[in-house]
Amino acid sequence: KQWYQRRVAITAGGELPISLQSQFLIRKIVSDMLVLKNCKEASRNAVCHTATVIANSFMHAGTTCDSFLRDNLEWLAKATNWAKFTATASIGVIHHGHEANALKLMSSYLPKEPANGSPYQEGGALYALGMIHANHGAAIIPYLKEQLKVAVNETVKHGGCLGLGLAAMTSRNSEIYEQLKDNLFQDDAVIGEAAGLGMGLVMIGSLDSTALSDMISYAHETQHEKILRGLALGIALVCYGHLEAADPTIDSLAADKDPVLRMSAMYSVGMAYAGTGNNRAIRRLLHVAVSDVNDDVRRAAVISLGFILFNSAEQCPNVVSLLAESYNSHVRYGAALALGICCAGTGMKEALTILEPMINDPVNYVRQGALLASAMVLVQQNDHLCPKLKHFKELFSKTMSDKHEDVMVKFGAILAQGILRAGGSNCTISMRTHYGHTNVPAVVGLLVFTHTWFWFPLAHFLCLSFQPTFLIGLNKDLNMPNMQFKSSARPSTYAIVPVLEPPKEKEKEKVSTAILSTTAKKQAKTKGTANVSGSAMEVDTPAKVEKKPSSGINAESQSVLFSFF
Repeated sequence: KQWYQRRVAITAGGELPISLQSQFLIRKIVSDMLVLKNCKEASRNAVCHTATVIANSFMHAGTTCDSFLRDNLEWLAKATNWAKFTATASIGVIHHGHEANALKLMSSYLPKEPANGSPYQEGGALYALGMIHANHGAAIIPYLKEQLKVAVNETVKHGGCLGLGLAAMTSRNSEIYEQLKDNLFQDDAVIGEAAGLGMGLVMIGSLDSTALSDMISYAHETQHEKILRGLALGIALVCYGHLEAADPTIDSLAADKDPVLRMSAMYSVGMAYAGTGNNRAIRRLLHVAVSDVNDDVRRAAVISLGFILFNSAEQCPNVVSLLAESYNSHVRYGAALALGICCAGTGMKEALTILEPMINDPVNYVRQGALLASAMVLVQQNDHLCPKLKHFKELFSKTMSDKHEDVMVKFGAILAQGILRAGGSNCTISMRTHYGHTNVPAVVGLLVFTHTWFWFPLAHFLCLSFQPTFLIGLNKDLNMPNMQFKSSARPSTYAIVPVLEPPKEKEKEKVSTAILSTTAKKQAKTKGTANVSGSAMEVDTPAKVEKKPSSGINAESQSVLFSFF
């Protein structure tokens, strides 16, 4: 009985599902190294270099496959400052869910005494630890709390706040909340942004009046816009899932003079009514999307439509179709991301019909948003389910390798390559669990991912929305039995996207050698032949060799026969 209770606790606590999920992703990985090689060759600047590192982490999320990083250490060493921070944090995405040896894995990057390492590397390592233990971090929280307490450098504290917030996500732990609040009150822009977001991650869905009061009052006091943006996300996360109960907070934020707090109000609407399809919330967002004087607020309002409508994705293209043609480029960008968030993994034709012309938009960041959204819609699709997949893959590759394309657009194209093959081609993006309930970490991951617009290291949060496409069956002893399933569908229905093949080298044609007239004269004299014309150029023609008749069938004719059979 005690053994059985222990097995139930392991299953309900998440240890067993996380372990089985990790085994599945490791065994069934299908990574496309040629795509990453092409991304690397197209990386002629720091922005594309960072994009390739992030794309690699998406492609191998949860698989523990870091061969691309190991094989390109010299190239990876080009990353500096925050790019190094992001590259180190990408290890956490690759090893997401593999909690047993996390400290040993990251030991060479973590802060040590005496402090002689790069602060960007150390901060990225703390962020990576939080990503590995996201929403399941009881074992690592004491270590992260201690590292955040003793840290001095702002970059290390930034990574520590993000890591601690991820590990303690949804815990509503007051002690962790107070530690993050102390870091917020240091009024340092870099630390404060991560602390504000971390406070929201810890208090997700609590609608705690004290937490909201602390965050909103400090947002009015601070002069740092980075801190304001972190708090804007944190406030929205605290309002998650509370429907009308969050309306008083949303109303006060929406009436604020500060555009960042009005932006927070729009994200709060999306979080409070996530997946409900509430008509009143949709009307409110649409009104702000066409009336607010600030572009960031309008963009946030349109993006939030995707969160409200994800349980009825077929409605989203109709709602945002006119917004996708707006004169305001920020509204068009928001419409693209709303489609990507709401229709992720569906391969919906209506969504792709709206997104396809946006890839040729005259504004660079709208093209970036369209590329990202297209990849999100097409994740876990194949040529049988979505005939347009091949066209979009070619479009991503062309945009990525075009020397004349804008850097911002190439950033989106490279990330799209990673999203398309998420988790070794075994993950989709979904805000619903297998049982139809809302997947809180996935909603959080997509919300924070939208803030890549402001701060690129937050792109790693997208991996929280990756959901492996598998089923776990357990017997009465809570062990996984050997099972066989019969599928009447064609193999092409569930086929994984084929790996890119290297181009075949063309055989060089033999060209007959040209002989100059002077050379011909010399040859004629030596051979004692007839007079040779001095003006024309002659060409040697190979002499015909008579073939002896063969009794059997030669190799060439055999190959022809086999090709017909």
